[in-house]
Amino acid sequence: MLNIPIPGRRPLELSDLVLDYNGTLALDGSLLPGVAERLGTLAKSLGVHVLTADTHGTVAGMLAGLPVRLTVIAPGGQALAKRDFVEGLGAAGVAAMGNGANDRLMLACAALGVLVIGPEGATGAAVAAADVVVTGILAGLDLLLNPLRLAATLRD
Repeated sequence: MLNIPIPGRRPLELSDLVLDYNGTLALDGSLLPGVAERLGTLAKSLGVHVLTADTHGTVAGMLAGLPVRLTVIAPGGQALAKRDFVEGLGAAGVAAMGNGANDRLMLACAALGVLVIGPEGATGAAVAAADVVVTGILAGLDLLLNPLRLAATLRD
């Protein structure tokens, strides 16, 4: 559990982190450098979940040995499936990170939606749904590892 006080707002009480894979954690199916270490550290405080269509067929190998729960989502209706997953965890305790159109609903319903502008870019719909926009996944994960950064961005 992460409890993050936000001046002028209710504190964030996070139990889970839900992450998109391709375009957020990975490029062309390969995990980006520095991600594995941060996920290992965050898993000590949060349930870490990775949701993906596994476009490149590499996700299981890339995440092997990491303390994350992997869910492969069937093609079609992915935006709804991701939202339903976050709601099933209890959206009020979830931080979600993604970049694509199929991430917009989970970013909007999570207690904290972080849009990651990575090497693949990001969709405008997902940007509009997010609470915070970062310029890479390491910056996004570091917001949770260094909560004062997040509090400075979200304070009222």
